[in-house]
Amino acid sequence: MSTAAIPGAPLPVRTPGSRARGRHRRPERPEIPAGSPALVLAVPATAGPESRSVVEELLSIVRSEQNGVQTAVGYLPGDAPEGAGGHERTVAELLAQAAEAGAPAPILVPLVPGPHGFLTELHALAAEYGAHVTDVLGPHPLLAEAVHVRLSEAGLARADRARLFAIATAADGVVLTTVGGEDAAAAAGITGVLLAARLAVPVVPAALDVPGSVAAAVAHLKETGSQRPALAPLVIGPEADSELLATAAEETGCPSAAPLGAYPTVGQLIAATYLAALPAPSPEALAAQAQAEAEAAEAAEAAQAAEETAGE
Repeated sequence: MSTAAIPGAPLPVRTPGSRARGRHRRPERPEIPAGSPALVLAVPATAGPESRSVVEELLSIVRSEQNGVQTAVGYLPGDAPEGAGGHERTVAELLAQAAEAGAPAPILVPLVPGPHGFLTELHALAAEYGAHVTDVLGPHPLLAEAVHVRLSEAGLARADRARLFAIATAADGVVLTTVGGEDAAAAAGITGVLLAARLAVPVVPAALDVPGSVAAAVAHLKETGSQRPALAPLVIGPEADSELLATAAEETGCPSAAPLGAYPTVGQLIAATYLAALPAPSPEALAAQAQAEAEAAEAAEAAQAAEETAGE
């Protein structure tokens, strides 16, 4: 049993699955060398039922993308709401526990699509323990895909531009909403360009946490000819107050898609961001890993041959 399921465990321990036998076995992915740092998903929120459901599903996607990666969730310090559970750990606690155990400092992946206020605190905390903070998850084409899907699920966009039928409620302009101030809105503009290419409608970024930003973006779209503007959150979930999303839709009178949540491409981005931050293994480590894999393959082939001989 992995310590990932044990409340209070400092960091989960890699639990390798049994290697399939035979010539048709699926090869194990070599991207994560033994002894690599754990992946800590840094969540810009205190622990709670809503944030927990999103991050647990995202980490499940990460583990399916990279079997064997050690994962943990670190929250911001604060009082957890009722029903949050008692085993959630803050980023600071996970870093301290890894240091006490003599494990490599974890790699911190911030769960945000762009600039965010909590990054300053996260970098300062990581510096205390010699941990590495990766880049944020965006801008990226996979985020544009996720926003497109959320819009189509809300009936605000066609799921595929190649389809020729129209949707009566489809938006003819999109405000890409995010949190993190003007810097986040500016960064979201790149994802907005990618989204506009997918939708073939104008896309304008805006910051939910800047008063008047969303309303100004909606007004701009209407002035340039849009009659059915819609809001599309470039928000994963935990990093934004849900009331900001509801208020923006209410004040502008525009329909809104749902946050990205645990959309699969978000999990894929987390895994890819972690892999890109892994330190390059030494030539000696690569040689040892290759030797171990070759020996394991030979042993599996020998076991398979023995089983076939016994069955004759």
